[in-house]
Amino acid sequence: MPIAAQTFETQRSEIAGFKIADIVKNYGTPAYVYDMAKIEERVRDLSAFDVVRYAQKACSNIAILDRLRRLGVVVDAVSAGEVKRAIAAGFNPKADPHCIVFTADVFDHEALSVVKEYGLHVNCGSPDMIQQLGKAIPGSSVTLRINPGFGHGHSQKTNTGGPQSKHGIWHEDVVECLRMADLHNVIVTGLHMHIGSGTDLEHLSQVCESLEKIALQVGRTLTTISAGGGLPVPYRQGQTYVDLDQYYSLWDATRKRLEASFGHPLSLEIEPGRYLVAESGFLIAEIRAIKKMGENMFYLLDAGFNDLARPILYGAYHPISIAHRDGRISKQTADVVVGGPLCESGDIFTQEEGGFVAKRELPVASVGDYLILEVAGAYGFVMASNYNGRYRVPEVLLENGSMHCIRARETFDDLIRGETIPPVH
Repeated sequence: MPIAAQTFETQRSEIAGFKIADIVKNYGTPAYVYDMAKIEERVRDLSAFDVVRYAQKACSNIAILDRLRRLGVVVDAVSAGEVKRAIAAGFNPKADPHCIVFTADVFDHEALSVVKEYGLHVNCGSPDMIQQLGKAIPGSSVTLRINPGFGHGHSQKTNTGGPQSKHGIWHEDVVECLRMADLHNVIVTGLHMHIGSGTDLEHLSQVCESLEKIALQVGRTLTTISAGGGLPVPYRQGQTYVDLDQYYSLWDATRKRLEASFGHPLSLEIEPGRYLVAESGFLIAEIRAIKKMGENMFYLLDAGFNDLARPILYGAYHPISIAHRDGRISKQTADVVVGGPLCESGDIFTQEEGGFVAKRELPVASVGDYLILEVAGAYGFVMASNYNGRYRVPEVLLENGSMHCIRARETFDDLIRGETIPPVH
């Protein structure tokens, strides 16, 4: 399992053994590409946990969901659409009621209907959900997602704990939620605590301590505790992974103390999203213009923030590599700003949080060369949009020596589907 930092290259000619030129020849640019072997490797990393539950919001293509299902992974869904995606990928909640868990801070009407239709277990993030579920499905069992009063994240926008976060049930409201559950014939069988991405072990020990304290308040009805998600992956040179042996040991020790208190076994879940898919993903784009603006040199791509929104949303850093169209290796480098084609000043891939433009030292390239935005498998395509009338790009799965198109590039018909011009009277 990974502990050391990942090494990134600024030039590459292949992804998972496939020549980038061949991928582009088949699917064009921009295009998302996923290395299935990397996903399989990350699933194996977490085999010590009783249940690996994939937070599919990270990358929800049904082909990815299907492959994870075949690896024994179950899923988390945050909307009715994600529930139906999982079912389309082969998950069967009628046969295994816990293969899909619905996690949210609110029920919209369709979500509550889908939960009822398929008998899904719910991870409640708000007290009102307990009452709504009890009225709709008396006798339900639920998990409570607890906000422990503190959070963690690489950006304030990804911090999912503490008083500034909308997520979870406030830790001081647990007793009232238990009373509400009793009143509405709902049984609390699980606890979940996810406070954001970028977990470090010192911080994790505080999370474990907080969950254990709340678990003792809930009592012997508990059968499952969840470590949540947030396992980091390296995006920058020098960043490291969490020591997963120590990570698991902290949670397992918490689980064992609770088992001793309750007198029965507890299942230990983990709910990764980013960790399973981020490193598998690459966004391949073509450099379509190179120009100098004052002291700044720009590489302008045919991909924009409509394809990968993380930099404009969070100032997120993605490693970048260049693949020369003719296969050459460039010995010269330049400090460049990498941007896209959209009519927005914020359409910059090399920016810091707050929108400050940054430069990156990259190989000297030419128009027609390819630029690859790496570690792009999580929160990439799923956040894509049709802004500026852009078509969403294809997704390609690289698996066992084969390339599979798992989503076709959109067309103009896709772009205007559902739109109508009303008659003029």
